[in-house]
Amino acid sequence: MITCWVRDHLCRPHPDLGRPGAVCPYTRQALEGGRLLGAVWAARPDGPEQVALVMRRYLSWFVAHQDGAGDPHRALLVAFPEVDERDWESVIEGAQRRLKPSFVRHGLMIGEFHPGPPAAPGIRNPGFRPLHGPLPILAVRPMVRSDLPFLDQAPWSLDAWTARFG
Repeated sequence: MITCWVRDHLCRPHPDLGRPGAVCPYTRQALEGGRLLGAVWAARPDGPEQVALVMRRYLSWFVAHQDGAGDPHRALLVAFPEVDERDWESVIEGAQRRLKPSFVRHGLMIGEFHPGPPAAPGIRNPGFRPLHGPLPILAVRPMVRSDLPFLDQAPWSLDAWTARFG
């Protein structure tokens, strides 16, 4: 299910995206290069803090295993299939909001996907929801220069981007 979604959604263009190219321009090379990793947290998490705890472990692992600037074609998808529909926003999006500052400080982006879809609109088309996914998922990848529009305009966010890209 997730592999099909990656191939059929993330790796392909979408007419509502508002720009040419794949929904996620880095996923195809990660998938084809064997650098798209996946994990499943099979238990029902107690809430966003437990999801955040799980993802902080992956943060430590991801940072310890990245090369210098970080390969932009390397990614990790962690599925949380036992998060109920009524909890997608509070648990998955809530965990992503809690985690984003620490991931960004480490030069990583963390995004949330779920069938809801997540509230975050597309950058070029606010009517498009690119973060629609088949299951509740948190995705991690190295930050790239073009991520600036996805960052909060908080000083910590801009400082992390500037430290990485000048």
